This record gives sequence, structure tokens and C-alpha cells, in this order.
Amino acid sequence: MSNQKTVELPVLEPEGMAVPCCPPLTAGELSPEDAERMAAMFKALSDPVRLRLFSRVASHPGGEACVCDIADVGVSQPTVSHHLKKLREAGLLTSERRGTWVYYAVAPSVVAAMSAMLDLRTTT
Repeated sequence: MSNQKTVELPVLEPEGMAVPCCPPLTAGELSPEDAERMAAMFKALSDPVRLRLFSRVASHPGGEACVCDIADVGVSQPTVSHHLKKLREAGLLTSERRGTWVYYAVAPSVVAAMSAMLDLRTTT
């Protein structure tokens, strides 16, 4: 059993624009809280199966995918469910149940926040 906890990431402005949860690396040292938030997201993506699942959802037509369309990644269905749960807990995917199937979509604001944090361009 893991002692990991789910981290909630506030990254949307009312207009729907992405707001980084953490400052860019070039802005200065990360606070312990920001480092925890970002580490949880990167840790979720550090597993090859999770990265493949995330990629399948992100590249699926329409921006969302039924679990039935992305589950063939070389592991059992319960393992796929476990990995999708970890991606959801990290805030990288959203899910919606429709009948007997669950549909997943990438949380674009969270991915934008990760990207902004890793942006090494200096701002003036």
C-alpha cells in the first residue's frame, strides 16, 4: 500500500485560461508545496504504461477516449484501471461515466501548468 495522497491543483481562471500552479523554474526556487504538486504529476507520468495511456487519450479523435478504446497496452484490465486511476488522482485526466463505459480526457489546464513550469525562456 502506498502512502501517497491526491493533490488538488487549482489551475483555471474564470476565463478558462491556464494558470500555472507553480512558477517557471527560471523564476526561482520552488516552494515545498509547489514541488510536491508538480512531483505528483510527473510521478504519475513516469510509468511507461501510464504514459502510453495518457498518450492514447491525448491523441484520440475528439479529445476523449472510452476505456474500451485505449485498454490494449499489454497489461490486464484491472492494471489499466489502476493506472488510469493514478492519472486521474494526479489531475492529468478527467473521467465521465456514460452507461457502462468510462470516457477519459486530458485536463489541458494541468498540462499547460506543467509546460509553463518547465519553460526555460526568461521573461522580461
